[in-house]
Amino acid sequence: MTNEIVLSDRLRNIMAFLPNGSYFADIGSDHAYLPIAVCQNDQEAKAIAGELNEGPYQSALKHVKQQLLSDRIEVIKGDGLEVIQNKPVKQVVIAGMGGGLIRSILEKRKHLLKDVERLILQPNVDSECIREWLLDTEYQLIAERILEEDGHIYEILVADMLTTNRVREYSAKELLFGPYLLKDKNRVFKQKWQRELTNNHNIIRQMKQAKKPDLNKIKQFEIKGKWIQEVLEDD
Repeated sequence: MTNEIVLSDRLRNIMAFLPNGSYFADIGSDHAYLPIAVCQNDQEAKAIAGELNEGPYQSALKHVKQQLLSDRIEVIKGDGLEVIQNKPVKQVVIAGMGGGLIRSILEKRKHLLKDVERLILQPNVDSECIREWLLDTEYQLIAERILEEDGHIYEILVADMLTTNRVREYSAKELLFGPYLLKDKNRVFKQKWQRELTNNHNIIRQMKQAKKPDLNKIKQFEIKGKWIQEVLEDD
């Protein structure tokens, strides 16, 4: 017996960036909720649910089987992008991890992305790591979204494979805040950066109290604080 999967708001927003008829890989799929929901809503969609750890891998297998979707969702145990090797996937989703970890997963087996048309990445922190990485790849950032759910703030970054030359480069400030998020600066964006500004002030204060303050690091945090204040004040 099957039941329609009800996704969190975060996963629904990720799902919205998958085109109809997609064949995608969800790296670190956990219970395979996203692949199941996509395939329930799109009869042409196919997916790979990739998991490294035995527990989540078994859980994903169980859920896919319960939903009678084993013919369209392949659950593969493997490390990061190795689950897409020799698979003609067109989209890759990596969600719910730190930006540094997502970047390392992408970089480790970058050669396996040669036929992947879209990356949908949802870092919990350090989004700028991913934006910087994209500048050195064949991908162009095309959309960003920021949302709040259960007290947590999430950013979603979407990048497509370049078909022509890169449209533009981004400034250091755009890499930090997000070029698309900067244009909108919605309530959640302001909430996030108000928190960051408070944290930034606290870090500077603590660093200045050290016996031998690292003046270069303090300067970097002061610059970041100045940027945050400018962005919050500039409406």
